[in-house]
Amino acid sequence: MGLGPSLRVAVVVSGRGSNLRALHEKAAQYEYLVAGVVSNNPAAPAVDYASRQGLPVCVVDHRAYATRALFEDALASALDRLNPDVIALAGFLRVLGADFVRRYQGRLLNIHPSLLPAFPGLDTHRRALEAGARVHGATVHLVTDALDGGPIIAQAGLPVGPAEDVPALAARVLALEHELYPYVLGCWARGEVAVR
Repeated sequence: MGLGPSLRVAVVVSGRGSNLRALHEKAAQYEYLVAGVVSNNPAAPAVDYASRQGLPVCVVDHRAYATRALFEDALASALDRLNPDVIALAGFLRVLGADFVRRYQGRLLNIHPSLLPAFPGLDTHRRALEAGARVHGATVHLVTDALDGGPIIAQAGLPVGPAEDVPALAARVLALEHELYPYVLGCWARGEVAVR
């Protein structure tokens, strides 16, 4: 009999928590453990969800710190208490500094709503439609100090419909994210992701 999931994942959130929910609900299926949740936003619905699920939750409100460095020190302390093998950014709406990224190099993941390197940054669905993209999707990548520029681990795509609007495309891509992110963590838990 196995000892249960050994990959400990800390999830960092700012908002509604739909990716957190997907990661938590699929943890047993993919054999990893959500060790806890850290948020920079005390009012985030994700915090309420995590609390209701009995997950350890820590709020590190960035507005309470005079500098980004002080905030990131507090964020790192909260994460280190969870002892994670992997840190999964899931709708975390802060750009992290180079020192923080280096501290967790090789185990800091993000999910981005485009097929990187296309459309890094914000407003990806509108930009994809305006560019006439025929395929759009989501990317899980390692975080580096280049915005949405880290090594790609996995992507999932879908065709863009001829009359598609931003809300419809965003909803379809979000559903892809909810499948892709847990899948990637499952691959990591099985040793199928090699970070050099």
